[in-house]
Amino acid sequence: MTALIVATPEDLKALTGTKLGPTEALVIEQSRIDMFADATGDHQWIHVDPEKAATGPFGKTIAHGYLSLSLAAWFLPRLITVKSFSMGVNYGVENVRFPAPVPVDSSLSAEGEVISVEDFKGGYKLVVRITMQVEGQTRPSCVVDTISVFYP
Repeated sequence: MTALIVATPEDLKALTGTKLGPTEALVIEQSRIDMFADATGDHQWIHVDPEKAATGPFGKTIAHGYLSLSLAAWFLPRLITVKSFSMGVNYGVENVRFPAPVPVDSSLSAEGEVISVEDFKGGYKLVVRITMQVEGQTRPSCVVDTISVFYP
């Protein structure tokens, strides 16, 4: 499914409660997990040692929870795209949860919901709840409320 295209930041106000997605899947390969480990210094064996992880609780390596969280930046523009703005910024996140692991080589996709839109310092603050799901799992792997500000 393609992203919802919003013509202007002003048009965001009508979208509260709108469901977004799902996105196409992103395969989480070991190389991405290893690069994240290098970037953060988190080289715990459950993420980067396939041999040891094979005997661990998940039977293979899993992505870092914070890697899943960082993918909100990848999924968000695939869920909603705002046109005709002078500047957009990531303002933060709220309510982050990691209910289920993301095993290596799994397919991860996302759905979203516009939680709120409000006037904010000359722009519009948009809160989108992103729910990431591994194909075949019943529980989501990451749920996060992203906060973006768009200036007309």
